[in-house]
Amino acid sequence: MYFGGDYNPEQWPEDVWLEDVRLMREAKVNLATVGVFSWARLEPSAGVCDFGWLDRVMDLLHDNDIQVNLATPTACPPPWFGLAHPDAMPVRADGTRLTHGSRDTYCVNAPAYRVASRRIATALAERYGAHPATAMWHVHNEYGTTCHCDHCATAFRAWLRDRHKSLDALNDAWTTAFWSQHYSAWEQIMPPRTTQYRSNPAHLLDYRRFCSDALLSHYREQRDILRVHGRQPVTTNYVMAGWTPLDHWKWSAEVDLVGIDHYTDEPGDGGLAQVAFAADLARSWARGKPWLLMEQGVAAMYVPDGTLPLEPGEHTRRSLEYVARGATGVLHFQWRASQGGAEQWHQGMVPHAGADSRVFREIADLGRTLSALPPAEPAEAEVAILWDDEAAWALRNPALPVAGLDFRASVEQVHRGLWQRGLATDFVHPSHDISRYRVVLMPSLYLISDEAVANLTAYVEGGGALIVSYFSGIADPDTRVRLGGYPGALRDLLGVRVEEFRPLTGPVALSDGTAGAFWSESVQLTGATATVTYADGGPAVTWHQVGAGAAWYVSTKLDASGLANVLAQAGL
Repeated sequence: MYFGGDYNPEQWPEDVWLEDVRLMREAKVNLATVGVFSWARLEPSAGVCDFGWLDRVMDLLHDNDIQVNLATPTACPPPWFGLAHPDAMPVRADGTRLTHGSRDTYCVNAPAYRVASRRIATALAERYGAHPATAMWHVHNEYGTTCHCDHCATAFRAWLRDRHKSLDALNDAWTTAFWSQHYSAWEQIMPPRTTQYRSNPAHLLDYRRFCSDALLSHYREQRDILRVHGRQPVTTNYVMAGWTPLDHWKWSAEVDLVGIDHYTDEPGDGGLAQVAFAADLARSWARGKPWLLMEQGVAAMYVPDGTLPLEPGEHTRRSLEYVARGATGVLHFQWRASQGGAEQWHQGMVPHAGADSRVFREIADLGRTLSALPPAEPAEAEVAILWDDEAAWALRNPALPVAGLDFRASVEQVHRGLWQRGLATDFVHPSHDISRYRVVLMPSLYLISDEAVANLTAYVEGGGALIVSYFSGIADPDTRVRLGGYPGALRDLLGVRVEEFRPLTGPVALSDGTAGAFWSESVQLTGATATVTYADGGPAVTWHQVGAGAAWYVSTKLDASGLANVLAQAGL
């Protein structure tokens, strides 16, 4: 069981390092993530490396039985790089070119950045691939930087040619007949930069797909270099936030273990529910591979306005929840709280107060507890929730019927309802084999392919129970609305047809004594039976038998009791 966190010895004098390893041994730390933000120290000028300090750190940790998760530092190019290659600095959608002075200042499609990334990865691999402390490789950090520069424009056009094959196919997929957007040459296509009014939603979605693939290409380059020089597992750390343009199913097929960074922002049981959600996602993305909590807050919650402390014992409780759901280790950001810098108020396992503190004592107790635990074997889930990053991206389209349609929020609500009932839950892609699950839930899956519809239909016909919520099945993978009535591709499976949406400005009473909110629809029954109705008698929740199974449709945002009722109808 790994225990530890990000260690940044370059921020401290060497006499502090000796105190660090003494405290690490006391706290049973056995894995330190090193070098994440160290590019400027490792390569102080182009092509000139200084590894002396890192040699001493690696040897010191090894001598104290602490393994190293060694990072390639490519998330933070050094100052000299930006001066030498200003075209490699990221450009926002509004055309603003960013400058060095923070983290993540790079364009992943800039040739100079790719060359520099390969160079530093190769140098690290050659020097430390056989070092006995190197237990795994940590490529980059929290991939997610999006750029809109001319390098990206060139790479985007090449990506579009590969995806759509022809301009005619692209124009059809993007519905470019609208607003005179028809493209007659590839050179006319740009990244979705700031424009007069609303951008084309298909253009926006394809750019997110492209960004995911471009970042993944950068990861693969470094991974392949590292594998030449060692047999350690190679991974990166996903940041668990909706803004990241990563297709996690695709990425997780390329890493040797799945790593996540997860920061909670609710106290008490709410925070535990967030832990369960992130852990279940990570385990599901891993699909049988190990997964690791790479970062979490240290005895704190991170809310929009700042940092709030957790109650004594709460950090331990949350850490053990990750382990219970299959984590092979619990790491933190960071080991020692920084004295200065942009994250000087980010908690550390050793806080500003030092080792004589409640925080460090709880960390040390947690380390001793984890050192005695074997990896957990989570219960096999009988319930699954559909997860598709592309569907989530599509709901970031600013031109939807109403603001507030949010795939992740819908999924979290359903997952929390299952968690409160003590039900083990997996996440699956709509194309995955779902035949073994007793119940599958589809919360607000706006985009869906014909192949996924066929997969879900076969599942229900074979005896499965499918619960579909509002605004699902509406559009095809190119964001084009499926005509003939909502919920589009799922009408036949659900036995309903909706002519119009009726977003709500407040809660409405339902016939079973529960309430709906935010959204409602005018539902026509075309084979289904209403199990819950609105005040006017219109169907709110429906049930439709299909073959040996059944499908439910939920046309409003149910409260906790209403969701529990539907889950009970499905046998949960």
